[in-house]
Amino acid sequence: MGSQQKGEEEQQLATSSNDHKGWNGMLVDKYRQAKEHAETYPYVWASYIVVYGGFALWTTYRWRKLRKTEDRIRVLQERLRKLVEAEESSASGAASSASSSSAKNARPPVDKASK
Repeated sequence: MGSQQKGEEEQQLATSSNDHKGWNGMLVDKYRQAKEHAETYPYVWASYIVVYGGFALWTTYRWRKLRKTEDRIRVLQERLRKLVEAEESSASGAASSASSSSAKNARPPVDKASK
């Protein structure tokens, strides 16, 4: 009975001290509990690290692969844009030169009435 009362008193002290600690104290308590749990069950925590670490590595790999693909697509789009601009400028230049050359080579209209 004495040990039970002593345990209850310690618990009351801990809860009352938590009220005064605030967020910082609660974080320290949670860290301490996690550290004790990790020291008590190392294989569980090792499996967490392996599983979630592997998931993080896979996610990083896929993210970087996606970014590289996007970069390649941007480069290809820029090359295509330059090709189209060059083709349009050459087509417009050819069209204007063709129209001017056709105007130079064109024969004046023949008047049948003048003959």
